[in-house]
Amino acid sequence: MKVGAPANKPGRIIVQVLLPHLLLLLLLLQSVHSQRSQNKLNITKPGQNIPALTVQLRRVGRHDDTVVLDNGIVQVTFSSPQGLITGIKYHGIDNVLDDENEDRGYWDVVWYEPGKKSETDKLEGSKFEIITQNEEQIEISFTRTWTISKRGSLVPLNVDKRYIIRSGVSGIYMYGILERLEGWPDVDMDQIRIVFKLNPKKFDFMAISDDRQRSMPSMADRDNSKTLAYKEAVLLTNPSNPMLKGEVDDKYMYSMEDKDNNVHGWISSDPPVGFWMITPSDEFRLGGPIKQDLTSHAGPITLSMFTSTHYAGKEMRMDYRNGEPWKKVFGPVLVYLNSVSPKESTLRLWRDAKRQMAAEVKSWPYDFVTSEDYPLRHQRGTIEGQFLIKDSYVSRLKIYGKFAFVGLAPIGEAGSWQTESKGYQFWTKADRKGRFIIENVRAGNYSLYAWGIGFIGDYKYEQNITITPGSEMNVGPIVYEPPRNGPTLWEIGVPDRTAGEFYIPDPYPTLMNKLYVNPLQDRFRQYGLWDRYADLYPQNDLVYTIGVSDYRSDWFFAHVTRNVGNDTYQPTTWQIIFNLKNVNRIGLYTLRIALASAASSELQIRINDPKSGHIFTTGLIGKDNAIARHGIHGLYRLYSIDIAGNLLRVGDNTIYLTQTRSIGMFQGVMYDYIRLESPFRT
Repeated sequence: MKVGAPANKPGRIIVQVLLPHLLLLLLLLQSVHSQRSQNKLNITKPGQNIPALTVQLRRVGRHDDTVVLDNGIVQVTFSSPQGLITGIKYHGIDNVLDDENEDRGYWDVVWYEPGKKSETDKLEGSKFEIITQNEEQIEISFTRTWTISKRGSLVPLNVDKRYIIRSGVSGIYMYGILERLEGWPDVDMDQIRIVFKLNPKKFDFMAISDDRQRSMPSMADRDNSKTLAYKEAVLLTNPSNPMLKGEVDDKYMYSMEDKDNNVHGWISSDPPVGFWMITPSDEFRLGGPIKQDLTSHAGPITLSMFTSTHYAGKEMRMDYRNGEPWKKVFGPVLVYLNSVSPKESTLRLWRDAKRQMAAEVKSWPYDFVTSEDYPLRHQRGTIEGQFLIKDSYVSRLKIYGKFAFVGLAPIGEAGSWQTESKGYQFWTKADRKGRFIIENVRAGNYSLYAWGIGFIGDYKYEQNITITPGSEMNVGPIVYEPPRNGPTLWEIGVPDRTAGEFYIPDPYPTLMNKLYVNPLQDRFRQYGLWDRYADLYPQNDLVYTIGVSDYRSDWFFAHVTRNVGNDTYQPTTWQIIFNLKNVNRIGLYTLRIALASAASSELQIRINDPKSGHIFTTGLIGKDNAIARHGIHGLYRLYSIDIAGNLLRVGDNTIYLTQTRSIGMFQGVMYDYIRLESPFRT
């Protein structure tokens, strides 16, 4: 046959007849494969079920002291009436929780009466009740009622722990309703959370974000390690995974801001299974969008942190006095489980967990929660507007508050939201033009707050905001005038409420966590960085010269004490040298100092003479412990300090910043931003 000659005609006819059928067969096989892949990942959406067995509830044990919920995908076992989760069966694993640990899945509250030692209450119930039971969903409740006879032994709260298992959903929802009645004893509560301790023989890989994922040490590895400056931080000396030898492990290395803390958890490689904590809303958390808290950590342990004093100190605590009543719903959150084929990458589990998280966020508020204390979508309201900034020394026109954080929180002073812990908060991020909308707000009275990168201070709308069911409010353009007395002479840093733009040193080679070697944005999470200051400045302290120095390389990220050996520490004094071509000797200059963190510190300011009396002191401030806990910020503080013109001179001037407290290595402050304003107007 010649090249290019026509093919056999009967053969062509057969191909033409069979080709459509072959294409149809390929499409069918592709569809089956796609459906199998979805089933392997247990992909579900809230309110949209995949085919599953009817949801079932069983009570077992001689005294019905065990409750089992089962939807054909997951099986969850509770002690009754305590309401502790003792087992979760999933995908061939009889219990994804730690069988050898008595405490596996539980709530707890750290509490104390004023002047007494702290206690931990696991909020064990005394009564079990079925709230809803049908083919699609079961909701159960474990309650406990407080009486005065229990004073001193149990936190003075009425407790209602709720659990929901739904048809086709690969996981379990959980929420709690905690209540104090009027007239009950004074109490402080430093922490409220849910804890899961996972099977250490299965789960050894942790993921809390796209770039924060790693194989983790076991609790046994930690027990056999060297304790460092505090008990949470250990040097792994002989871990079961030799790749981890010589690394530092510390649960605070895996903290995260609440705005980013939506999904985190663990992966088992055999079988390939994921266990994830999904938090679809921050409304029941405290302290605003950048409050930091724990996520998952070695154990393996996964947490849902509702309240804590972490990165804030006692200023954040929930203290109740004079019989103050209180009631709050925490959650729901979702424990989500997924799986893949052994032939597939286990990292697909993380991607699927993020997909599930996005679906949960989109479905908030849930329509299947039956408690009257949890308002549904139509029982909530919306507020919108546009946030503008007026600073005549930056622009003659009002500028857009682009990407500013705008939120509703309980009524208070400007900035009070960051230490508010009792009510609900609702935050959003404005767009490039400062436009914002806050949806699904619980009915109630609020203040409207705002702040953002690029300007100092806090905004508060002049009127209280009342949200009613179904209401839609538009406050229109709102204008913030940041603190300002005159034009900027010089500035150090970026006003963003963190010290992240300043110089962060390399860690000690023998005290590293390899997860944070490469990502520049997370360098501050390494252990022992506070001690690097003494290495860089063994005798003389930091000197920063305006117009010569660069804050990115010449301003240490934390103003700490100097370690001089033998557990002895010295106060440190930093200098800012600046030149003035002329001085208004009868005017007032303004020094703005924004702090990103403070830990048992006192900052004193002197002008041109380090031995003169200070012109300003903060007094003793701060308990956020962000230096020790690898946080680049804690609570935000802004100070405006008047400097009399007669203290300055033409030519070089020096501002001395002294951190006077020096009992230990973790005392110090982190600066957010420093600016000197002139009294001259232009």
